[in-house]
Amino acid sequence: MAKEHEAGGERIGQGRAASLPFQVSIACWIDLRGYGASIAETGFNPMHSGAGPVLRRLRRFHEVVAEHSHRQFPTLVINDGAVAFRDLSLRSRNVGFDFLCRSWKLFQAVNAAEPETDYRGARAIVAVGFRNRGRRRSRAFSPDHFKSILARLAEGTLSQEQALFEAASVQPHFDIVPQLQANFAFTKAYVADETGGESGLTGSNFYVDSAMFDPGCPSWLDAEGPLAWEHEKLKLKAEFLRVRSLRLRDHPQGGPLEVRDGLAVAKALAPSNSVLEAIRSAERYDDR
Repeated sequence: MAKEHEAGGERIGQGRAASLPFQVSIACWIDLRGYGASIAETGFNPMHSGAGPVLRRLRRFHEVVAEHSHRQFPTLVINDGAVAFRDLSLRSRNVGFDFLCRSWKLFQAVNAAEPETDYRGARAIVAVGFRNRGRRRSRAFSPDHFKSILARLAEGTLSQEQALFEAASVQPHFDIVPQLQANFAFTKAYVADETGGESGLTGSNFYVDSAMFDPGCPSWLDAEGPLAWEHEKLKLKAEFLRVRSLRLRDHPQGGPLEVRDGLAVAKALAPSNSVLEAIRSAERYDDR
């Protein structure tokens, strides 16, 4: 079993590392509208005469998401949906702005790839929230399997090329993305997409959590709103902007002034004094 712990706290300024018990995260959930209904019409049978176009639509979606994935914009595909995720910088506004721009480009590309004969489009929701730090636990290589490869290699019954091929061909039977566990930015984006119809979060549109910005809509966003959304049972609330266009232009170094950095987002979202105290501690590190 391989164990991989996440990196520690972000370094604040030039001082010590801020050891926050959480990260401030941003996530983009995007999914194909109407895919479930389309595949249901085929009886979930890939040999059905109508299954081909539906499955080709899904493959195109996966290809577009793969093309837009990046070291600073990692993604996880879940059938007809995908989530992109990143931790916000505690001091730089540019991280959030860069993520927003990449999310917008992904949204546009997915919709541009949709079939004209059956255009339903995709909906994307960008949200901010806290996430708890986790650890990666994966099971791909059992100790016995590893010893077996070494033994056969030493005996000469397995060539180096065969050993490398066998090791590379191992399929994990358990894996996890730690950045998406107890990630409440992802939770908010996903639940808002699933339940936001009554609040106006409908259609093949792009929505962004207004908590990402200082009060008001930035001048470089052509957007409607804010639209109030609430999930009463989960006690989740947010306001979203429906974005019609995002005008990319030169911005001050560090990102647009209207975009909040991670600390400002945390202050806007903080549900308890313990969160605020952790943030104040991080700010005290910066003053040393």
